[in-house]
Amino acid sequence: QVNLVESGGGLVQPGGSLGLSCVASGDIASINEMSWYRRAPGKARELVADIRRDGRTKYGDLVKGRFTISRDDGKNTVFLQMNNLKPEDSAEYYCYVGVISTTRSFDVYWGQGTQVTVSS
Repeated sequence: QVNLVESGGGLVQPGGSLGLSCVASGDIASINEMSWYRRAPGKARELVADIRRDGRTKYGDLVKGRFTISRDDGKNTVFLQMNNLKPEDSAEYYCYVGVISTTRSFDVYWGQGTQVTVSS
């Protein structure tokens, strides 16, 4: 079993910045992909950013050039730096990880979510 703890959400003015982090703990041998998703009220969940174990990244079209995803495998942590935030970035943000356990099984896990609100 793996537990994810997210932090860093909050209220920020348009044009401002926020950083999110998500720490994974538990039965972890290695982590493959680490991702951030978001869901705004009345909208479908969407991929914000994804980072593979080899460092390859992928970003949603709406955040390219403004958000940066990174990871620290030594701390089982994924980060999301969000710059030039816009009101339409307001949403609940969730981290998602694909974990290989010490018994070599593969499972995916979701964080509890952290709210980001961009408003003046």
